Amino acid sequence: MNTFSRHRVRPQATSISVWTLTVLVACLGAHSLWAYLVPRAPHVADALAGGLLAAGATALGTVPVMFSQTLPEKVQDTMFGFGAGVMLAACAFSLVAPGIVAAGGLGHGPWGAGLIVGAAVLLGAAVLLLMDRLLPHEHFIKGKEGIEVHRLRRTWLFVFAIALHNLPEGLAIGVGYVGNDPVQGSALATGIAIQDVPEGLVVSLALLAAGYSRSFSVALGMLSGLVEPVGAVLGAVVVGWSAALLPWGLGFAAGAMLFVISHEIIPESHRKGHEVYATCGLMIGFVLMMLLDTALA
Repeated sequence: MNTFSRHRVRPQATSISVWTLTVLVACLGAHSLWAYLVPRAPHVADALAGGLLAAGATALGTVPVMFSQTLPEKVQDTMFGFGAGVMLAACAFSLVAPGIVAAGGLGHGPWGAGLIVGAAVLLGAAVLLLMDRLLPHEHFIKGKEGIEVHRLRRTWLFVFAIALHNLPEGLAIGVGYVGNDPVQGSALATGIAIQDVPEGLVVSLALLAAGYSRSFSVALGMLSGLVEPVGAVLGAVVVGWSAALLPWGLGFAAGAMLFVISHEIIPESHRKGHEVYATCGLMIGFVLMMLLDTALA
Protein backbone atom coordinates (compact mmCIF):
# COMPACT_ATOMS: atom_id res chain seq x y z
CA MET A 1 0.00 0.00 0.00
CA ASN A 2 2.84 2.37 0.82
CA THR A 3 4.52 1.57 -2.47
CA PHE A 4 1.29 2.26 -4.34
CA SER A 5 0.88 5.59 -2.53
CA ARG A 6 4.39 6.68 -3.41
CA HIS A 7 3.86 5.89 -7.07
CA ARG A 8 0.54 7.68 -6.98
CA VAL A 9 1.78 10.83 -5.29
CA ARG A 10 4.94 11.35 -7.32
CA PRO A 11 3.21 11.91 -10.68
CA GLN A 12 0.80 14.34 -9.03
CA ALA A 13 3.66 16.23 -7.39
CA THR A 14 5.55 16.30 -10.69
CA SER A 15 2.46 17.56 -12.50
CA ILE A 16 1.89 20.32 -9.97
CA SER A 17 5.57 21.35 -10.20
CA VAL A 18 5.39 21.52 -14.00
CA TRP A 19 2.24 23.64 -13.92
CA THR A 20 3.71 25.91 -11.25
CA LEU A 21 6.87 26.44 -13.32
CA THR A 22 4.76 27.12 -16.42
CA VAL A 23 2.71 29.75 -14.58
CA LEU A 24 5.84 31.45 -13.22
CA VAL A 25 7.43 31.59 -16.67
CA ALA A 26 4.19 32.98 -18.13
CA CYS A 27 4.03 35.65 -15.40
CA LEU A 28 7.62 36.73 -16.01
CA GLY A 29 7.02 36.89 -19.76
CA ALA A 30 3.82 38.91 -19.31
CA HIS A 31 5.58 41.37 -16.97
CA SER A 32 8.42 41.86 -19.44
CA LEU A 33 5.95 42.45 -22.27
CA TRP A 34 3.96 44.90 -20.16
CA ALA A 35 7.11 46.85 -19.22
CA TYR A 36 8.05 47.03 -22.91
CA LEU A 37 4.60 48.29 -23.94
CA VAL A 38 4.06 50.95 -21.25
CA PRO A 39 6.17 53.71 -22.88
CA ARG A 40 5.41 52.65 -26.47
CA ALA A 41 1.71 51.69 -26.52
CA PRO A 42 0.10 52.48 -23.17
CA HIS A 43 -3.40 51.47 -24.28
CA VAL A 44 -2.10 48.03 -25.29
CA ALA A 45 -0.26 47.76 -21.95
CA ASP A 46 -3.51 48.60 -20.13
CA ALA A 47 -5.34 45.98 -22.19
CA LEU A 48 -2.70 43.39 -21.33
CA ALA A 49 -3.00 44.23 -17.63
CA GLY A 50 -6.80 43.98 -17.82
CA GLY A 51 -6.59 40.65 -19.61
CA LEU A 52 -4.15 39.31 -17.03
CA LEU A 53 -6.50 40.46 -14.27
CA ALA A 54 -9.28 38.40 -15.85
CA ALA A 55 -6.95 35.43 -16.30
CA GLY A 56 -5.90 35.68 -12.66
CA ALA A 57 -9.54 35.76 -11.58
CA THR A 58 -10.23 32.61 -13.60
CA ALA A 59 -7.28 30.90 -11.92
CA LEU A 60 -8.51 32.05 -8.50
CA GLY A 61 -11.88 30.46 -9.16
CA THR A 62 -10.30 27.03 -9.68
CA VAL A 63 -8.64 26.95 -6.25
CA PRO A 64 -11.64 25.50 -4.33
CA VAL A 65 -11.62 22.49 -6.66
CA MET A 66 -8.36 21.45 -5.03
CA PHE A 67 -10.24 20.88 -1.78
CA SER A 68 -13.87 20.19 -2.76
CA GLN A 69 -15.11 17.80 -5.41
CA THR A 70 -18.76 18.82 -5.69
CA LEU A 71 -20.82 21.97 -5.91
CA PRO A 72 -24.63 22.05 -5.85
CA GLU A 73 -26.08 22.29 -9.34
CA LYS A 74 -28.25 25.23 -8.26
CA VAL A 75 -25.13 27.14 -7.26
CA GLN A 76 -23.43 26.32 -10.56
CA ASP A 77 -26.42 27.55 -12.58
CA THR A 78 -26.66 30.68 -10.43
CA MET A 79 -23.00 31.36 -11.23
CA PHE A 80 -23.63 30.85 -14.94
CA GLY A 81 -26.49 33.33 -14.74
CA PHE A 82 -24.36 35.82 -12.81
CA GLY A 83 -21.69 35.69 -15.50
CA ALA A 84 -24.29 36.19 -18.21
CA GLY A 85 -25.65 39.25 -16.40
CA VAL A 86 -22.22 40.83 -16.07
CA MET A 87 -21.50 40.26 -19.74
CA LEU A 88 -24.89 41.64 -20.81
CA ALA A 89 -24.32 44.86 -18.88
CA ALA A 90 -20.77 45.08 -20.24
CA CYS A 91 -22.13 44.80 -23.78
CA ALA A 92 -24.67 47.56 -23.20
CA PHE A 93 -22.76 50.09 -21.09
CA SER A 94 -19.10 49.44 -21.97
CA LEU A 95 -19.26 48.45 -25.63
CA VAL A 96 -22.42 49.37 -27.53
CA ALA A 97 -23.01 52.80 -25.96
CA PRO A 98 -19.35 53.95 -26.30
CA GLY A 99 -19.33 52.54 -29.83
CA ILE A 100 -22.27 54.74 -30.83
CA VAL A 101 -20.60 57.75 -29.22
CA ALA A 102 -17.35 56.98 -31.07
CA ALA A 103 -19.19 56.68 -34.39
CA GLY A 104 -20.89 60.01 -33.69
CA GLY A 105 -17.51 61.56 -33.01
CA LEU A 106 -16.41 60.50 -36.49
CA GLY A 107 -19.19 62.61 -38.02
CA HIS A 108 -21.97 60.06 -38.35
CA GLY A 109 -25.52 61.01 -37.43
CA PRO A 110 -27.67 59.06 -34.96
CA TRP A 111 -28.93 56.63 -37.62
CA GLY A 112 -25.52 56.22 -39.20
CA ALA A 113 -23.81 55.62 -35.86
CA GLY A 114 -26.47 53.11 -34.82
CA LEU A 115 -26.25 51.25 -38.12
CA ILE A 116 -22.46 51.02 -37.94
CA VAL A 117 -22.46 49.59 -34.43
CA GLY A 118 -25.43 47.35 -35.25
CA ALA A 119 -23.65 45.95 -38.29
CA ALA A 120 -20.54 45.36 -36.16
CA VAL A 121 -22.63 43.53 -33.54
CA LEU A 122 -24.07 41.23 -36.20
CA LEU A 123 -20.60 40.70 -37.68
CA GLY A 124 -19.17 39.70 -34.31
CA ALA A 125 -21.99 37.24 -33.73
CA ALA A 126 -21.61 35.83 -37.25
CA VAL A 127 -17.88 35.21 -36.77
CA LEU A 128 -18.53 33.38 -33.48
CA LEU A 129 -21.29 31.37 -35.15
CA LEU A 130 -18.90 30.35 -37.92
CA MET A 131 -16.26 29.35 -35.37
CA ASP A 132 -18.88 27.41 -33.44
CA ARG A 133 -19.82 25.48 -36.58
CA LEU A 134 -16.29 24.78 -37.81
CA LEU A 135 -14.28 24.35 -34.61
CA PRO A 136 -14.87 21.03 -32.83
CA HIS A 137 -15.71 21.54 -29.18
CA GLU A 138 -17.66 19.97 -26.35
CA HIS A 139 -20.27 21.67 -24.18
CA PHE A 140 -20.30 20.77 -20.51
CA ILE A 141 -23.88 19.53 -20.70
CA LYS A 142 -24.96 19.53 -24.34
CA GLY A 143 -22.06 17.44 -25.58
CA LYS A 144 -19.96 17.51 -28.74
CA GLU A 145 -20.39 19.91 -31.65
CA GLY A 146 -18.40 20.84 -34.74
CA ILE A 147 -16.92 18.88 -37.63
CA GLU A 148 -14.71 15.80 -37.24
CA VAL A 149 -15.14 15.57 -33.48
CA HIS A 150 -14.40 11.84 -33.62
CA ARG A 151 -10.78 12.60 -34.49
CA LEU A 152 -10.10 14.69 -31.40
CA ARG A 153 -9.71 13.68 -27.78
CA ARG A 154 -12.30 15.01 -25.36
CA THR A 155 -9.64 17.08 -23.59
CA TRP A 156 -9.08 19.21 -26.68
CA LEU A 157 -12.80 19.51 -27.27
CA PHE A 158 -13.08 21.13 -23.84
CA VAL A 159 -10.08 23.35 -24.58
CA PHE A 160 -11.68 24.61 -27.80
CA ALA A 161 -14.97 25.24 -25.99
CA ILE A 162 -13.21 27.28 -23.31
CA ALA A 163 -11.34 29.27 -25.97
CA LEU A 164 -14.60 30.03 -27.78
CA HIS A 165 -16.05 31.24 -24.51
CA ASN A 166 -13.16 33.39 -23.28
CA LEU A 167 -11.94 34.99 -26.51
CA PRO A 168 -14.83 37.50 -26.77
CA GLU A 169 -14.21 38.57 -23.18
CA GLY A 170 -10.57 39.30 -23.98
CA LEU A 171 -11.51 41.23 -27.11
CA ALA A 172 -14.01 43.26 -25.08
CA ILE A 173 -11.34 44.20 -22.54
CA GLY A 174 -8.91 45.27 -25.27
CA VAL A 175 -11.30 47.45 -27.25
CA GLY A 176 -12.79 48.71 -24.00
CA TYR A 177 -9.51 50.34 -23.04
CA VAL A 178 -9.19 51.93 -26.48
CA GLY A 179 -12.82 53.06 -26.65
CA ASN A 180 -13.15 54.42 -23.09
CA ASP A 181 -11.05 56.39 -20.68
CA PRO A 182 -8.74 54.25 -18.49
CA VAL A 183 -11.16 54.33 -15.54
CA GLN A 184 -14.05 53.00 -17.60
CA GLY A 185 -11.77 50.47 -19.23
CA SER A 186 -10.71 49.29 -15.80
CA ALA A 187 -14.36 49.05 -14.74
CA LEU A 188 -15.07 46.77 -17.70
CA ALA A 189 -12.03 44.61 -16.97
CA THR A 190 -12.98 44.43 -13.28
CA GLY A 191 -16.53 43.36 -14.09
CA ILE A 192 -15.35 40.63 -16.43
CA ALA A 193 -12.79 39.51 -13.84
CA ILE A 194 -15.50 39.28 -11.17
CA GLN A 195 -17.58 36.94 -13.30
CA ASP A 196 -14.46 34.96 -14.25
CA VAL A 197 -14.03 33.78 -10.65
CA PRO A 198 -17.16 31.61 -10.62
CA GLU A 199 -16.55 30.77 -14.26
CA GLY A 200 -13.15 29.28 -13.44
CA LEU A 201 -14.75 27.26 -10.65
CA VAL A 202 -17.54 25.93 -12.86
CA VAL A 203 -15.13 25.05 -15.69
CA SER A 204 -12.86 23.07 -13.38
CA LEU A 205 -15.80 21.30 -11.74
CA ALA A 206 -17.18 20.39 -15.16
CA LEU A 207 -13.84 18.92 -16.20
CA LEU A 208 -13.67 17.00 -12.92
CA ALA A 209 -17.18 15.66 -13.39
CA ALA A 210 -16.26 14.60 -16.94
CA GLY A 211 -13.67 12.22 -15.52
CA TYR A 212 -10.44 14.22 -15.59
CA SER A 213 -8.09 14.21 -12.61
CA ARG A 214 -8.31 16.94 -10.00
CA SER A 215 -4.86 18.35 -10.82
CA PHE A 216 -5.56 18.36 -14.57
CA SER A 217 -8.99 19.98 -14.09
CA VAL A 218 -7.50 22.76 -11.97
CA ALA A 219 -4.54 23.28 -14.31
CA LEU A 220 -6.66 23.45 -17.46
CA GLY A 221 -9.14 25.73 -15.70
CA MET A 222 -6.29 28.09 -14.82
CA LEU A 223 -4.79 27.99 -18.30
CA SER A 224 -8.18 28.65 -19.90
CA GLY A 225 -7.97 32.24 -18.69
CA LEU A 226 -4.82 32.89 -20.71
CA VAL A 227 -6.97 33.28 -23.81
CA GLU A 228 -8.22 36.58 -22.38
CA PRO A 229 -4.95 38.59 -22.29
CA VAL A 230 -4.20 37.34 -25.81
CA GLY A 231 -7.61 38.53 -26.98
CA ALA A 232 -7.22 41.81 -25.08
CA VAL A 233 -3.91 42.65 -26.75
CA LEU A 234 -5.26 41.63 -30.16
CA GLY A 235 -8.34 43.82 -29.75
CA ALA A 236 -6.34 46.83 -28.53
CA VAL A 237 -3.76 46.55 -31.32
CA VAL A 238 -6.28 46.18 -34.16
CA VAL A 239 -8.65 48.92 -32.98
CA GLY A 240 -5.76 51.20 -32.03
CA TRP A 241 -4.55 51.35 -35.64
CA SER A 242 -7.33 53.71 -36.71
CA ALA A 243 -10.01 55.72 -34.96
CA ALA A 244 -12.43 54.65 -37.71
CA LEU A 245 -12.12 51.05 -36.49
CA LEU A 246 -13.14 51.93 -32.93
CA PRO A 247 -16.95 51.74 -33.28
CA TRP A 248 -16.56 48.61 -35.36
CA GLY A 249 -14.29 47.01 -32.77
CA LEU A 250 -16.59 47.87 -29.87
CA GLY A 251 -19.64 46.54 -31.73
CA PHE A 252 -17.80 43.41 -32.86
CA ALA A 253 -16.76 42.58 -29.29
CA ALA A 254 -20.32 43.18 -28.09
CA GLY A 255 -21.74 40.90 -30.77
CA ALA A 256 -19.27 38.14 -29.97
CA MET A 257 -20.12 38.35 -26.27
CA LEU A 258 -23.88 38.42 -26.96
CA PHE A 259 -23.52 35.27 -29.05
CA VAL A 260 -21.71 33.47 -26.23
CA ILE A 261 -24.32 34.62 -23.70
CA SER A 262 -27.28 33.45 -25.77
CA HIS A 263 -25.73 30.36 -27.36
CA GLU A 264 -23.66 29.01 -24.48
CA ILE A 265 -24.16 30.47 -21.02
CA ILE A 266 -27.93 30.90 -20.70
CA PRO A 267 -28.79 27.51 -22.26
CA GLU A 268 -26.22 25.80 -20.01
CA SER A 269 -27.76 27.45 -16.94
CA HIS A 270 -31.32 26.40 -17.86
CA ARG A 271 -30.86 22.77 -18.85
CA LYS A 272 -31.09 21.32 -15.33
CA GLY A 273 -34.34 23.00 -14.34
CA HIS A 274 -32.85 25.83 -12.26
CA GLU A 275 -34.07 28.70 -14.43
CA VAL A 276 -35.17 30.80 -11.46
CA TYR A 277 -31.75 30.61 -9.79
CA ALA A 278 -29.99 31.35 -13.08
CA THR A 279 -32.26 34.32 -13.76
CA CYS A 280 -31.71 35.74 -10.27
CA GLY A 281 -27.97 35.40 -10.80
CA LEU A 282 -28.28 37.15 -14.15
CA MET A 283 -30.15 40.09 -12.64
CA ILE A 284 -27.61 40.50 -9.84
CA GLY A 285 -24.70 40.30 -12.26
CA PHE A 286 -26.29 42.86 -14.59
CA VAL A 287 -26.92 45.36 -11.78
CA LEU A 288 -23.40 44.90 -10.35
CA MET A 289 -21.75 45.53 -13.72
CA MET A 290 -24.08 48.47 -14.39
CA LEU A 291 -23.05 50.05 -11.07
CA LEU A 292 -19.37 49.44 -11.76
CA ASP A 293 -19.62 51.06 -15.17
CA THR A 294 -21.80 54.05 -14.28
CA ALA A 295 -20.32 54.80 -10.85
CA LEU A 296 -16.77 54.83 -12.20
CA ALA A 297 -17.64 56.78 -15.34
